Amino acid sequence: MRIAIDTTPLGGLHSVRGTGAYTKLLVEALQKYETKHSYHFFTQGQKVPGNVDIVHYPYFDPFFLTLPLLKTKPTVVTVHDLIPIVYSQRFPRGLRGTIKWNIQRISLLTAFVIVTDSEASKQDIHKFAGVRKRKIRVVYLAPAEFYRKITDKTLLDKTQRRYGLQSPYILYVGDVNWNKNVSGLLKSFAAIKSSQAPPNLKLVLVGRAFTDETLSETSSLVTLMLKLNIADRVIRPGYVPDEDMPALYNMAKAYIQPSLAEGFGLPVLEAMACGCPVICSNTSSLAEIAGPALLVDPQNFSEITDGILKVLHLPDARMSVISEKGREWARQFSWRKVAAETVGVYEKIFAGQ
Repeated sequence: MRIAIDTTPLGGLHSVRGTGAYTKLLVEALQKYETKHSYHFFTQGQKVPGNVDIVHYPYFDPFFLTLPLLKTKPTVVTVHDLIPIVYSQRFPRGLRGTIKWNIQRISLLTAFVIVTDSEASKQDIHKFAGVRKRKIRVVYLAPAEFYRKITDKTLLDKTQRRYGLQSPYILYVGDVNWNKNVSGLLKSFAAIKSSQAPPNLKLVLVGRAFTDETLSETSSLVTLMLKLNIADRVIRPGYVPDEDMPALYNMAKAYIQPSLAEGFGLPVLEAMACGCPVICSNTSSLAEIAGPALLVDPQNFSEITDGILKVLHLPDARMSVISEKGREWARQFSWRKVAAETVGVYEKIFAGQ
């Protein structure tokens, strides 16, 4: 088969976000593991190659016109989540956004197959976009292969100095959107008394948005840190390139994902692949991929606090067991498997199934 893939997410701001990482890793995995097919690439505004069998759009945004209404070839669309639609009261769209969502939804209905990251997202796509369930295929994502346990202390120390990190710390990686529940994390962290944890315990928030105080969400979080009197205990290194992230996970006492809703939650598996204990919400897709993680109710701040303390107080022997269980769980998710299952979607379309 000849497959055309829209690689628009590899450029611009999307290149350092989840959609850019997904597109990059998918293309690399297809070319590495599924070489019996040929892959051809285009970006938005360019003409789709005419001599292909299938077209794949690995990126969908409900409020931007990322899909063509007219499709000349069988089309696959990856929809990571519909969180802005599901929680519309938290993501005001306005008249223009509503019009674009209706156009995107109509275009989505004419796609041959929708690929999504989780059963939770599949249910949302069916309910809110009106796509029949039999047209939606779940393909779980995976951490990149470079996420691993690191034993090189020199490398760890060098990375720690580069980002001004102080041990011990709890790590969060992601954005500042409402569904990420960062405000809840800050309140839960602030509730940890010095008598309950190391007095120098820090919270490290990784993500470009955390250093951009022109964003209203970031500005509100900074105000909250000051109000809670924890600004000096929160480290915001901003964007951290992929090559440094394994070291940050390795050095963390725990990774925490307190989201109210997620389409997948890839940092959970990245942390586990590095042997870092994970605390995460018991909601949406996170419940599907959590494995040996400690689950908490994201709307119960005291439960999040208790979860952090529970991990901090684990004996070394128990911590080692949890670390190994996490690594074992994360190994079930691989980009070889993502590539094989994605090609399986292509082949069923090609066979007319």
